[in-house]
Amino acid sequence: MKKYIYFALLLIFSFTLCGCAMEDNDLTSAAEPSSQESSSSRQESASQEAAPKINSSTVLDEKNLSTESVMIITGKNGGNTLSGYAPLKKVSYPVSDAPQGISDKKLSHSHGPASGGKAHFTVNEFQDTFDRYGALTLDRKSTEKVLYLTFDCGYEYENLTARVLDVLKEKQVPAAFFCTLDHIEKEKELIGRMIKEGHIVGNHSATHPSFSEISRQQMIKEIEETENYLRENFGYAAKFFRFPAGEYTENALDAVKSMGYMSVFWSVAYDDWNTENVRGKNYAVEKVMSRLHPGAVILLHSVSKDNAAALGEIIDKARAEGYVFKGLDEYAK
Repeated sequence: MKKYIYFALLLIFSFTLCGCAMEDNDLTSAAEPSSQESSSSRQESASQEAAPKINSSTVLDEKNLSTESVMIITGKNGGNTLSGYAPLKKVSYPVSDAPQGISDKKLSHSHGPASGGKAHFTVNEFQDTFDRYGALTLDRKSTEKVLYLTFDCGYEYENLTARVLDVLKEKQVPAAFFCTLDHIEKEKELIGRMIKEGHIVGNHSATHPSFSEISRQQMIKEIEETENYLRENFGYAAKFFRFPAGEYTENALDAVKSMGYMSVFWSVAYDDWNTENVRGKNYAVEKVMSRLHPGAVILLHSVSKDNAAALGEIIDKARAEGYVFKGLDEYAK
């Protein structure tokens, strides 16, 4: 009889162990990288205590990963959206009160041009302020000669954004496109292409207001509305924001940060937004190349014929000088 009792207890113990192993597997599998990732990247992710590496091709299960822990969120592959991802659930951000004593003074992002391969001193001064709000105008962390290529997109002009995408694809360069809601709604196929080709579609607000002239509640609504459209129609959301016209307040910086977004400014730019002011490819190449410096965030407008014509040469010349193009998501890590 003792032998039978011992055998029964042994069976019960074995089944219990199997059940625990199955439960543990169910808890971890949803947060594992997709099967397309290499085994080495899986090991790297497992070894990190922070959020796993996220890029625009990573599938997330939002039940297991907080949207505040990552910068780019996508639905599952094989969805019926133009990005190829399944739609994501809408989000609703609480409107928190501004911290006591925070300023509502209107500020405009501007700076002097770089020279001698060094950022203008005003860029460092801006970054000193931005550090408190997790915002970016100059990468002071990287030891490489890194560049971040960004475009502002509010409307389409002569199919120039598609030409820009063609160059980026040929040169294998990542970029961020900061788009208004109106632009996203009107150019769905173009936005889908940006996402599928690995670029960031950043949030540039719904109606392009000056964030120095609207309430904190309106600020959050502007960003939330754009994000939810991307979530529902593209299965995608990127937690990078650019202030319309570069106008902001410290209150606005804090509001953007409270939503888990990074405010992205720039340290290299020129007057390229006027579609009637065409000065030629060489002008654009000279303007951008003369202002490059390590850690630069480059702002270009996708409606510029000069930019579309010059982009390939700018990329080649920058690489010849030892620069490396990276995505904003790599900085955010």
